[in-house]
Amino acid sequence: MFSKILIANRGEIAVRVIRACREMGIGTVAVYSDADAESPHVWLADEAVPIGPAEAAQSYLNVDRILETARRTGAQAIHPGYGFLAENAAFASACADAGIVFIGPPAGVIRSLGDKARARRLAAAAGVPVIPGIDDPGADDATIREAALRVGLPVLLKAASGGGGKGMRVVHRVEELESAVASARREAQAAFGDDALLIERLIERPRHVEVQILADAHGQIVHLGERECSIQRRHQKVIEESPAPAVDRRLRAALWEAAVRVARAAGYVNAGTVEFLLDRDGRFYFLEVNTRLQVEHPVTELVTGIDLVQAQIHIAAGEPLALRQEDVAWRGHAIECRVYAEDPEAGFAPSPGRVLHLFEPAMPGVRIDSGIRTGQVIPPYYDPIVSKIIAWAPDRPRALRRMGEALRDCVVLGCQTNLSFLRAVIVHPEFAAGRLSTDFLREHMASWRRPAPAPEIIALAAALADAGLSAAPGLSAASSTGLSSSVSLADPWQRLRGWRIS
Repeated sequence: MFSKILIANRGEIAVRVIRACREMGIGTVAVYSDADAESPHVWLADEAVPIGPAEAAQSYLNVDRILETARRTGAQAIHPGYGFLAENAAFASACADAGIVFIGPPAGVIRSLGDKARARRLAAAAGVPVIPGIDDPGADDATIREAALRVGLPVLLKAASGGGGKGMRVVHRVEELESAVASARREAQAAFGDDALLIERLIERPRHVEVQILADAHGQIVHLGERECSIQRRHQKVIEESPAPAVDRRLRAALWEAAVRVARAAGYVNAGTVEFLLDRDGRFYFLEVNTRLQVEHPVTELVTGIDLVQAQIHIAAGEPLALRQEDVAWRGHAIECRVYAEDPEAGFAPSPGRVLHLFEPAMPGVRIDSGIRTGQVIPPYYDPIVSKIIAWAPDRPRALRRMGEALRDCVVLGCQTNLSFLRAVIVHPEFAAGRLSTDFLREHMASWRRPAPAPEIIALAAALADAGLSAAPGLSAASSTGLSSSVSLADPWQRLRGWRIS
C-alpha cells in the first residue's frame, strides 16, 4: 500500500480524496494554484505545494510540474479526481514513465474508451445495443449528410473526442445540417483539437442511466448498481440518484450485464462508469464509458456502503477486489444535488465571488461533500461546482424530503448559487413522480424565477450590514434586494437560509 498520495485536483473532490486517504493512514499532498491558496483542500492535506498561476493550463493541467511535485514530495501515486487530467491518457502514460502509479485505468484503456467511435464499436462487438448512426470519425461533410438522411431526422452531431456537450448539435431539418456541422466542427476543434464528428439518431426525451463498475488487475469485475442522471443543463448533470426510479427488475439486470460486458471487452481496471440512454419504450443504448470517478459517486456509496475512493486506491496498489458480485447489497435510496456558484436566471452563468457566510446543515441521512469555507473567494477560472448535498433514506419519497430540508437549510452568502433552483426541482410534482428525461429542466423549469424577498429579510440584511458585515467585499445594505428564498426562522442567520446577498 502507498504511504503518500498526491491529489492532482482541487475543491470538493480533493477534499474527498484526502479524507479517504486519512482513513487508510496514507499521507496526502495537495497541489494548488495561486487562486486556491486559501481553499480547504490546501489546509486539510498533510503537505501542500503551489504549482502555478490561476489559469488551469499553467497549474492543474501542468503535467511536468505535477510530476515533479510528486517526485519531490515522495508521493508514490497520484489521484486525478475528475476533470482536469482525470481522463488524460498522456498523463497516465507520463505517470507510468515516471514510476508513479496513476490511480485510474491504464493509459491504453483511457485512450481506447475516450475515442467515442472506438468505444461504440467495442460495445457493439460485445453485443450491447448502440444508437443507430455512423462511427467513422473521418467522415466528411457529404458522408455525414448522407448518414443523416439514412438514419432519419432528427439526428445528433457529437464530437468524436471529449465530452461535456462541446461540439454537440441537434438537427431537426435538412436545411439546418450544413451550418450545424460547421459550427460543431469549430467548437470541437477549439475544445479538443479535433474536429471529427459522429452522428446518431436523436433519442427524444431520453433518460440518462449509468452503471458503476469496479475492476481489478486480476480479471475480477463487479457492478455496484445504476444511477439516474437525467436532470441536466447544457448536457451537464445537476441531480443524480440511485437506484434509477424508472428501471424495473428486468431492465436493471440487462443494464448491469451490459456494463460488465463492456468493461470486460475493454480490459478495464479501476473504477469506471458505463453510461446508457433509455428511450420512451424502455430500450437502452450504449452511450459512453467515463474512465474515472464520477461526481455522483456518493449516491452509490450511500446505497452500497462501499467507499469508491478507497476501492480505487486498493486496486491501484495491485490488490484484488475484496468483494464478489454476490457480496454487493443495495439499501434504500440516495439523491445528490450539485451546488454550483452560478445564476440559473442568467442561463446558469458562473457567479464567482467571496463566500461571506457558509452554513452547511448537519442532518440524519445527509452528507455534504464541500470544497468551500467562509471567507474563501470562489475563483472564475474553474468549473463552478462548490459542493454536493447527498441525502439517503429507506425510500425515495423520504430521501426527497430530506434533500428538500437540506437545501432549505443551506446558506451561502456572497455569491450566487443554484440552491433555490435545486429545491424547486426537488419539489416539482413531475420530479417527485419520477417522470424524468434529459429535457426536464427545459420543459418544466425554463420559466423559474426566485420568489421575491420578504420585506423583513431585506431589513435584516441591512441591519446585518450596518452591524459590520458591510466591511466584507460584496455585502451591503444597498445590494440586499438581491436576496431570494421562501423561509422564515427566528435566528438571524437562519432567517437567511437559502438566500443570497450580491
